[in-house]
Amino acid sequence: MSFGGHMVVAMVLMESPAIIMAVLMANALRQKSAAATGPSAHTGRPETGPAATPDALRLGKILHESFTDGAHLLLLGAMAVGYLSGEAGQALMAPFSSDLFKGMLAFFLLDMGLMVARNFGAARGSSPALLAYASLGPAVHAGLALALAWLLGLPAADAALLMVLSASASYIVVPAVLRYAIPEANPSLYFGLSLGVTFPLNILVGIPLYTLAARWALG
Repeated sequence: MSFGGHMVVAMVLMESPAIIMAVLMANALRQKSAAATGPSAHTGRPETGPAATPDALRLGKILHESFTDGAHLLLLGAMAVGYLSGEAGQALMAPFSSDLFKGMLAFFLLDMGLMVARNFGAARGSSPALLAYASLGPAVHAGLALALAWLLGLPAADAALLMVLSASASYIVVPAVLRYAIPEANPSLYFGLSLGVTFPLNILVGIPLYTLAARWALG
């Protein structure tokens, strides 16, 4: 199947809404928790910090937290550099981006696998709703992507890639942002469920199924 090169850009751009939504939801929960808690039991004064900051939900603050993280900035910056440098830049970076990339990716995935193995016990003990979302959510997201691809008239190959991207979880950028923007989030859950449940389901079942569905729907 022949894919359009612009789908790489789609992958990068899909990270930003995920990050913004995560920070939005976290800040909403912080404000709700602060409102329910009321004045501090120790001081009698309202709580301070991220949970009680009046501008916690301001879009500017959320965008700043999302786009200034190193991993996210690296993705966007690399895309801009690649666009501006063109074919000459591609040829210059080929030893790094083509020859070394697969080896570096293999080491990275091995490290991620070891991290998931250490924390998978906590993920298995999570709520049934989270496990169900990690298992069934990818198929729902892929179905929405297929409907969007059909509406936009995308070719089957691009639709299959969009389905795979929509069904996947962010394994690099979003976890890095979460560590900084949402430090109270439990890494064993968002790493364990995304890499321990969603990732293998997509590899073993999802990708062949999404490809078949895209070919069936779009020819």
